Amino acid sequence: MKYAIVESGGKQFRAVEGGTIEVDRLPVESGTKVKLEQVLLLADGENITVGRPLVKDIPVWTMVIEHFKGPKVNIFNYSPKKRIRVKIGHRQNYTRLLVEQIGGSKLVEKEPVKVEKAVEVEAEELTSKAKTETPSPKGKAEKPVKAEPKAETASPKGKKQAAKTPAKAATKSSSRKTTAAKTEPKKSLKGKTAPKKPAAK
Repeated sequence: MKYAIVESGGKQFRAVEGGTIEVDRLPVESGTKVKLEQVLLLADGENITVGRPLVKDIPVWTMVIEHFKGPKVNIFNYSPKKRIRVKIGHRQNYTRLLVEQIGGSKLVEKEPVKVEKAVEVEAEELTSKAKTETPSPKGKAEKPVKAEPKAETASPKGKKQAAKTPAKAATKSSSRKTTAAKTEPKKSLKGKTAPKKPAAK
């Protein structure tokens, strides 16, 4: 296993290829390359080289992933019997670095050949699926055939509804006749007048 001890911002970090380290915030935008030259120790398997004070010509190549803040720290100062109470909160700013390479005069950039091939294969599969899923002319001719039985089933319902409507009308007319028959004797009773008494002379 190959790793190096790097110094940044007065602190020492253990850098491993493919891993990340969190250093004090650097004045660099995310996505840029950073070269750390203050290497104190380099270990490559059983071979260990210690710097005096630094290891020469073996920099650590990194890339900035993001800037973030650490956990909040509360600082509380007080003096008893003097009414002095001071509370302060602080969050330290950090930068997360991705260790790409240890050593070498230049950063070796790996070409993503396999990724491009995989993308091409996926595009070919999608095009083949789209061709197979396209609707055939036979399917278009079958659609109106399925709609015909629905129209046939709808017609008997309409007949039933038409048959029901005259029955309802007949019931309404019969009810009106019954009400008229009931009201007629009342009118006849009202028409009758009581016999007048002979006037007293």
